[in-house]
Amino acid sequence: MLDELGVGERINRRHHMVIEAKKQLWLSGPLIIANILEKLIQVVSLMFVGHLGELPLSGASMAVSFAAVTGFSLLSGMGSALDTLCGQAFGAKQYYMLGIYLQRAMLILSLVSIPLAFIWAFTGNILKAIGQDKEISLAATTYARYMIPVIFAYALLQCHQKFLQAQNIVFPMMLCSAFTVIFHIFLCWVLVFKLRIGLKGAAIANSVSYCISVTIIIIYVRLSPSCKETWTGFSKDALHDISSFVKLAIPSALMICLEFWTFEALVLMSGLLPNPKLETSVLAICLNSSTLAFMIPFGIGASVSTRVSNELGAGQPRNAWLAVIVGGIIAILQGVVVGSTLILGRHVWGKLFSNEKDVVNYVAKMMPFLALSNFIDATQSVLTGTARGCGWQKLGVIVNLGAYYVVGIPFSILLAFKFHLKGKGLWLGIICGLFVQVLLLLSITLCTDWEKEANKAVERVNNSIDIHLSNINQGEEERRSDNGH
Repeated sequence: MLDELGVGERINRRHHMVIEAKKQLWLSGPLIIANILEKLIQVVSLMFVGHLGELPLSGASMAVSFAAVTGFSLLSGMGSALDTLCGQAFGAKQYYMLGIYLQRAMLILSLVSIPLAFIWAFTGNILKAIGQDKEISLAATTYARYMIPVIFAYALLQCHQKFLQAQNIVFPMMLCSAFTVIFHIFLCWVLVFKLRIGLKGAAIANSVSYCISVTIIIIYVRLSPSCKETWTGFSKDALHDISSFVKLAIPSALMICLEFWTFEALVLMSGLLPNPKLETSVLAICLNSSTLAFMIPFGIGASVSTRVSNELGAGQPRNAWLAVIVGGIIAILQGVVVGSTLILGRHVWGKLFSNEKDVVNYVAKMMPFLALSNFIDATQSVLTGTARGCGWQKLGVIVNLGAYYVVGIPFSILLAFKFHLKGKGLWLGIICGLFVQVLLLLSITLCTDWEKEANKAVERVNNSIDIHLSNINQGEEERRSDNGH
């Protein structure tokens, strides 16, 4: 009898795992494609610029890295606060709160974009001040200045994507990204080669494509019946309790920025190596290739974040833990497949970015290191997604600070400059940081009291609702008072 119960329990557990796997694959599939297509906008631009010569490629690569460090990572990180807020509110079926959170995020991220735009305008001055090559810095300035409109479009795009993701609405994001990339390829070809605008043309194409992408998403959210309950129009309530969003957005931004900055620092440090044009070009190609490959585990991590936040908001801690386990299994399997693909295609990939033989051969030598880092990233993405879904952003800041700035970057400098491993040394150091990050996040996840996390999620949603109702009551009292007078 006990054996039958044991077998029945195992079958039931497998059944739940299969159901969870289907939910995550349904979510992560379109998210992976959407993220890859979005990153392709930058990659396609670099491919076109790469065929203009080594200097334009180095300048554009440096500008993209600088933009990622000072803009994209910060806005993406702040926007990820919606992973927690919108995800848990949707799980608790407090749908109208999603629209309030979206408006707060749009306001804060748009305001943050203004000083970032000024920083982009002085890209060259900043790069030269930290010791970068003057020619490369000048080319980077041109590219960055024509990309300034991107930062405002990207801020709004991040907010709307997180808003839709929390509701498991992911196919429109994928279709929007597909249309944008197709249009972007055509636009790059026209501006770079037909109109011969060159480096400026690629940057202008980025700006136009991002603006088109965010416009499509905004129109969808405003008009789609799928968002009827979560988007009810603009509300003054979004201006209240902004501090609670900021308190979560700041550690969210730091958590992601500390990681992104580390990878982007590789390109900046490569400019200090012998033969900086070659090293910068190769490291930029590797970074963009790694970022493109990372979109697969990133999509899985995003689906885990959504599933965990939804289940915690719904008060289902066991389902949240199951989502973490299933996400981990899926991520490891894809890590093996993607890693193998990178190694097998190592002699071909570099040719897509450059005609220079030295660049192509160097990229081929770097691909096994990219494969290893992507495999570790697979596990890291699920654990980071879990942290966002639970609202552990402050813990994530501490983990990333230790992993990358106590281990990763010091090891990169040591291996690249002391042991003269150059670009390989830079990447190996970051792999060490990734490994430490995974160990720390895994320890936190395994020691988690999921019942307690579910209670926290319900409390967070209820507090937001109480503030929302309080604002409504206060507004009604003010109107009554005015009518009385």
